[in-house]
Amino acid sequence: MQPSEDHPCYVISIAARMVGVHEQTLRYYERVGLLAPSRSRGRHRLFSPRDIQKLTRIRRLTDDMGLNLAGVQVVMKLMARIAELEDENHNLKEHISRSRRFGRESEAGGY
Repeated sequence: MQPSEDHPCYVISIAARMVGVHEQTLRYYERVGLLAPSRSRGRHRLFSPRDIQKLTRIRRLTDDMGLNLAGVQVVMKLMARIAELEDENHNLKEHISRSRRFGRESEAGGY
């Protein structure tokens, strides 16, 4: 069984190795608010596959594009807002489609 994207399953040492950064870098990212890993009962940080994707994106923005962490925060907020708007757009399109179908069915039924 494959864990979900949000299932916390990687300790900080594994997460840091997967992304190719030092553990202190991950602690710093958490401190400045770029990510919020889950915590185990013993208060150990646990990273999900989604956290790893986010960390990889942060690393690309800093290493490949030369952004500082303030720039990364802006980009991440914009990306989250774009995703929200895309979801909203999708939902509105579905609503319009259902409304049109209902209208055609009403016309065909003589209501």
